[in-house]
Formats: sequence, C-alpha cells, structure tokens
Amino acid sequence: MTIKEIFSIAVTEKASDVHLLVGYVPMLRIDGHLLEMPGSKKVLEEKEIEVLIDSMLTAEQRFAFIKDRNLDFGYQLADGSRYRVNVFFEKKNRGLVARLISDIIPDIKALGLPPVVLDILNLRQGLILVTGPTGSGKSTTLAAMINHINLNRRANIITLEDPIEYVFQPKKSMFMQRQLGDDMISFADGLKCAMRQDPNVIMVGEMRDLESMAATVTLAETGHLVFATLHTYSAAQTIDRIIDIFPPYQQNQVRMQLSASLACVISQRLLPKNGVDGRVAVRELLINTPAVANMIRENKIPQIKSIIETNSKIGMQTMDQNLLLLLKQGLITRDVAMNYAENPETLKA
Repeated sequence: MTIKEIFSIAVTEKASDVHLLVGYVPMLRIDGHLLEMPGSKKVLEEKEIEVLIDSMLTAEQRFAFIKDRNLDFGYQLADGSRYRVNVFFEKKNRGLVARLISDIIPDIKALGLPPVVLDILNLRQGLILVTGPTGSGKSTTLAAMINHINLNRRANIITLEDPIEYVFQPKKSMFMQRQLGDDMISFADGLKCAMRQDPNVIMVGEMRDLESMAATVTLAETGHLVFATLHTYSAAQTIDRIIDIFPPYQQNQVRMQLSASLACVISQRLLPKNGVDGRVAVRELLINTPAVANMIRENKIPQIKSIIETNSKIGMQTMDQNLLLLLKQGLITRDVAMNYAENPETLKA
C-alpha cells in the first residue's frame, strides 16, 4: 500500500490524523478516537514504513531525518490534499504521524466563536493568543480569524509556520507565508525579519522558546496585530507560562508589556458531539480589560478567573460557562460536560 492510498482512505474516512507504527496496522484518528484503518489487517514492519517515509522525502530531508532522528514537514499530493507530517524513531524503528489539513478555511461563525471575537479582530495592534492541547483545533481557529481579516480589510499579513498549513488566497489583504527550514532559520529569526517587512498582521505558528516569546510580545507592543499559539489549558496558565519562561530579573518588565499589549486569550478543546459524528469546541475567553491588566501587572494571575466569571456581559466566558451553554444547546451530553468541567457543580445551573 502506498502513502497516497493510505492518505486517500484517511480523507474518505474523515480522519484528522494518520498513525504508522511498527507492530500496528495503520491507525486513523476519527472524531478523537483511534481506530484501525478500514481494510487493513496486516501489521506494519520496519521496512514497509521506511519505504513509505522515503517516498515522501527529498534527499536533503532524508539526511536531516537520519541526523536529527525527527523531522517535521508539509506534504502535498498531486490532487492538492495537504498534510502536516512528523517522522521519528521509536525503539530504533521509523514511525509517522500525519495531520490532514483541510483546503477549506471555515467561517468564524461556523466554528462557534463568540461574537465579541469579531470586534477584537478590528484591532490594529495587540496580542491574540489561541491555546489548547495538541489536536484542539488551534490552527483552524487561527486560520479562520486571519481569513476574516483577509476578507474585510487591506493588510499585509505575514505567517510564520512549521510547516505551512492553510494556504490563504488573497482577497483584500496580501500574504507572505514563511515556512520554518525553507524560508527562515527559526521563529525568532522570522519575527526579527518581519519587523522590516512592513507588516500589519503577523501570525506565529507557535511560541516555542524565550527568544520567540520575547519577539512576539515586543511586536504586539509596537503597533502590530499578532496572533500566536501555546499548548496551555487556560488563560491564566497561558499568562503564567509566558512570564515564567523569562528570567526573574525580566519578569516585571514582561508583566508590564503583557498588561499593555495582550488583547485576548482563547483557550479551547474539542469534545464529541451529542448523537452525531464530529466534534464541537468548548472555549474559555479572556479579554484584556483594565481590571485584567492590573492583575497581570500586580502578579495576581489566579484572580483572573473570577474576572472572567463575572464579565460575561462583555463576552468573557470560562470553560465551565461554555460547557453549560453547549449542554443547554444539546450539542454535548451531560457525561461529556461533567468529564471536562473544572467544577461540575456549575453544570447544575
């Protein structure tokens, strides 16, 4: 079976990810569940996976993979379907995980983002963070927000990605999409260069280290609208993560920068839908009000949650408040809501 055939089945089955690992049949993640690929009964051997992986790589990529024992890259088939691929070694055997990338960028409303997000996207500067665990739809949410700007105003939009996922079609805006490895050495280097490329909007695929976080915060502070992601579970944890990565002598300065430049934090997870295939996002939304900014400056981050809870009128929501809304709308079951709630008592309202 070729990689093209495996990916074709994954597309047909509406999978989000493909897993190829020695000792297992090909596995697909469908609606959050790992399932054996239909029609595949034979477990994979090392040589088979080696052939499949080699068929996707250039000579330069093969060298980098063997040298670093790990490689991220984007892959596109002749039919236009695109994949974000990670190849690696596991017990000295090769393995592969591929994320299927849709060629359709969803509308913000279709994703169920709160209406206040549309107002936030009218900002000309500030930092918008989308956070959540792997597979929580961060890239899709980012793409929908960037494309909303593309459809509604003229802007020079620069994206820094690893690898490029959604390929944007210019409407009112123009795009520079830069891929790690091919177009830039590091995210930090790409951010430094972006300063000289006359940007209005910058999207950072992921803030990975101290250098990229420092550059991202500075860009947001100096007159640009900046989007970025982090693997954090809540707004408060996101702010703590950013501050804590800096050395102690810089943390007060970073608190001041964040208090001034942060626009909002959207933390999300994907939950199984009630009674139908597919998943629905549950989100916490923090908007940087004067009260929030004050909590950041004074290092009272744990108190931010109470501010979110009491400011639903301006669009803020905790994860539990959104769970309750999804439950009332019949989009999720009570069992699912209880499993994901931080405080199950809130679901009795």
